[in-house]
Amino acid sequence: MDRSLKIAIGSLGVSVVVLAIKYAAYLLTGSIALYSDALESIINVATAVAAIIAIRIAATPADAEHPYGHSKAEYISAVVVGALIIVAALAILREAYGAFLQPTPIETPWKGLTVSLAATVLNALWSLNLIRQGRLHRSAALVADGKHLMADVVTSGGVLVGVVGVVLTGILQLDAAIAALVALHVLWSGWGVIRENTSGLLDEAVAPAELEEIRRTISAHAGGALEVHALRTRHAGRVTFIDFHLVVPGAMPTEQAHDICDRIEDAIMEMVPSANVTIHVEPERKVEQVGVPVVA
Repeated sequence: MDRSLKIAIGSLGVSVVVLAIKYAAYLLTGSIALYSDALESIINVATAVAAIIAIRIAATPADAEHPYGHSKAEYISAVVVGALIIVAALAILREAYGAFLQPTPIETPWKGLTVSLAATVLNALWSLNLIRQGRLHRSAALVADGKHLMADVVTSGGVLVGVVGVVLTGILQLDAAIAALVALHVLWSGWGVIRENTSGLLDEAVAPAELEEIRRTISAHAGGALEVHALRTRHAGRVTFIDFHLVVPGAMPTEQAHDICDRIEDAIMEMVPSANVTIHVEPERKVEQVGVPVVA
């Protein structure tokens, strides 16, 4: 089983456990803030399921209908996650508004706070692991799920502060007010996830620093060629697509030109293991004098 898929399945298990703990904290206290926190955790379960589905689809080999593979499924999943985060934020705002108008006393607050804190710590540790593993394996779905869980950690922290504030001051509306402020943070986080992953759906190029490294690698291993131009890159999940034109002397044998292509491709793959490289060989009359200089 793919490691990213194993991590996503683990995320689903953690999300279910955290949801159960948070709901138990709500039952102990009757706090609307803790109830809202548990409500947000339902979205965690949904996003974990979405990540599993996306990773499974993304791992499907290319076929006749999808010759470039299914890697973009992870971006679609991440955008869905962002939308669910926004839905969760709006749901929390709704509950906070109702609690502000009709506040209720909090029962056994310290016991409920202890239970909720345990769930928050578990969430924080797992979200950091998800983000780290997602970036390591270039999985947009895992990174989005991790950021969503981290937003949940912030939500939970705000809720805990709110409940403590209510207990110490006796101002019941404080519980709802802090929950509403945290919901706004979650709303911004959801928009950030959508904005970040929409770029992948729009075939955004690699970062400038990575592009420059690709240029240097091509230049250093294109000996025998005359020029490289029309270099293009794009991300699709864990795959980086790289294509360019390689200009060679018109009299160069096909086999020699092919050897140059293999040398360049091997060098790029060593630097970017998930790269998908396409090289279009052209005769010297196609020289444009604007491409990547070739190191002799």
